[in-house]
Amino acid sequence: MHGLDYVKMGARIRQLRKAKGWSQDRLAKQCGISLNFMGHIERGTRKMSMDTFVSLCRELETDADALLWGTAQPFGTAAQGMWGRREQTDDDSYEMYIQIMKSVADIIKSKNC
Repeated sequence: MHGLDYVKMGARIRQLRKAKGWSQDRLAKQCGISLNFMGHIERGTRKMSMDTFVSLCRELETDADALLWGTAQPFGTAAQGMWGRREQTDDDSYEMYIQIMKSVADIIKSKNC
């Protein structure tokens, strides 16, 4: 498994944000994070939580592969079900999905240590 390149991931986030014509401040507010932290994410100098990652995918209307690896997938069908706006999903299903993703991240992290 390849390690994540946070600088490249941040550049992809910046590119998608700019394509929407949004400022860092707007995206940060939509994701519930500070402008300072948004800058760190885009520069790849700080790691984000899964919750923040999910928020970025949702707000930028993209899937995880596009942000993590640069492999663009059309936003829709399965991705829409996973990353759709929270108000459009069942809260219990959303929370279960977040817990599953956190568990997967913990497993991957433990195998890389």
